[in-house]
Amino acid sequence: MASEQATSSRTVPRQTRRPLAGLFVTCLVDVMRPSVGFAAARLIEAAGCEVYVPSGQTCCGQPAYNSGDRADARALARQTVIAFRGCDYVVAPSGSCAGMLKKHYPKLLADDPDIAEEAQRFAAKVHELVSFLVDVRGMTAIPPEMQAAPRGPVTYHDSCSGLRELGIKGQPRQLLTSIKGLRLVEMADSEICCGFGGTFSIKFPDISNAMVESKTERIAAAGPTMVLAGDLGCLLNMAGKLARQGRGIAARHVAEVLAGDDSTPPIGAPMSGASRR
Repeated sequence: MASEQATSSRTVPRQTRRPLAGLFVTCLVDVMRPSVGFAAARLIEAAGCEVYVPSGQTCCGQPAYNSGDRADARALARQTVIAFRGCDYVVAPSGSCAGMLKKHYPKLLADDPDIAEEAQRFAAKVHELVSFLVDVRGMTAIPPEMQAAPRGPVTYHDSCSGLRELGIKGQPRQLLTSIKGLRLVEMADSEICCGFGGTFSIKFPDISNAMVESKTERIAAAGPTMVLAGDLGCLLNMAGKLARQGRGIAARHVAEVLAGDDSTPPIGAPMSGASRR
């Protein structure tokens, strides 16, 4: 895995002849759940790519963009496009951030003559992690040596941006059910929003709370020991509500389960020992 300070003129250091996948880590993964980033890197490498993590990346700009601050959003978009120059792919373990990079950057930078065309090319290389594994790299099953099935059944929440902007639905289920011993149980209305929505949960806390209460009721009704999703914002929201309700249902990012990380405690649980990397 390579890492280097990004500049507008640098050449990405390649260590192999494999395709180079730039890992967009995301703010929440970086600050709240680094184990997701390490899991994503292992999965990308298992799909036959070299992983590159440019240190010049920061936020995708979505909070600023959704709050109407187009100036800061454009600055962050420009910085991100430059940071990933030279990559064959740009992969994010988040449908929300991947949607921002892929769907909104071209429009956001359309009036910037210095980078508008590059933003279009950049967007074409962007993929959410699990859809990248299945749709781009052709992964149909998790390699046996990576598999570690969770104890008890799991259920899956379809995050809004991943589902509606990027069409992510069957891909995570395909890889999850390839893991020997894993039992996937579907909750009712898995496609309905959990109520997080980034700044939505701050602007409309009562509505957000009602939505996550409805979501956790459906999770519990399915009878899982763990809920999975592809967006950490959703998972933090659901994990917090499940814990306050005393449900006893764990929460993990789907990348952690797919990569066989059974040593990092579930989201919100006390850390005990080092996570597997």
